Amino acid sequence: MARAHGVERVGRGGTWGAAGVFTAVAFLAAGVLGAVQPATGVPTEVVQLTQFGPAAGVGAIALYRWRRTRELLRGGGRRGGGGRAVALLGSAALIVALTVGAYGTLRGGVGSTPPGALHHPFALIAMAQLAGACGEEIGWRCFLQPLLRTRFGTLASSVTVGVVWGAWHVPVFAQAPAYAAGFLVATVAMSVVLGVALDRTGGPYRLLLAGGFHTLVNLGLLLFLDEESGAVTPMLCFGLSCLVVALAWVRGRRRASAVAPAPASETAPAPTTLHGT
Repeated sequence: MARAHGVERVGRGGTWGAAGVFTAVAFLAAGVLGAVQPATGVPTEVVQLTQFGPAAGVGAIALYRWRRTRELLRGGGRRGGGGRAVALLGSAALIVALTVGAYGTLRGGVGSTPPGALHHPFALIAMAQLAGACGEEIGWRCFLQPLLRTRFGTLASSVTVGVVWGAWHVPVFAQAPAYAAGFLVATVAMSVVLGVALDRTGGPYRLLLAGGFHTLVNLGLLLFLDEESGAVTPMLCFGLSCLVVALAWVRGRRRASAVAPAPASETAPAPTTLHGT
């Protein structure tokens, strides 16, 4: 097959086939893990085993496309420096702050759960939440996002991953339509933030930053909001807050591109193969 910049091109079937298998396994594994969690005795306040469904999806692809999976997980060599890490993790804190501020304005105040009032040590919850977040992000941001990035631009691939990520949270759709809509806005917007911030990065750097962002958001919601109760207002505030932060990242990306356009070889990455690996 023809190669461009040393990367082999393939038809669309390889990309979509891998994406389909990954997504199917991620959904199925999450369902199984959620069903067996009560028997394991692992409290959902500490970590939800369903979070490791996407990791199982990556493992399924690795069984028959090991080299390609490794290449996707390894990703690009760009790190972006400490400033990018601070900006991304700060964005997670900003999302929580905007959500709490908006919800508090509407309600006239927001309660909080002190870390010491939780049923388990906060340090344990934080570490377990990071492990669970990385179990998700190795699938969403370290595998599926780079895979789709071989076919689409940063924003299109990020939005697609965000939609799949949101749909993967199946119980959300048993809630009110406005609740589900707010949640989908949140997942798509956060996916855009992560996609823009981590574009062309890879390896442990990408995983830890994505997992750290995810963990900070989850911990913020755990301590300050009751969005998992099914209440619509906090979820809508959360979705809109995520959207505001995502728009800021997109605007910043466009400004940076206008000042220093990417080389032609980087603006249209060649699709990579899933065959012969």
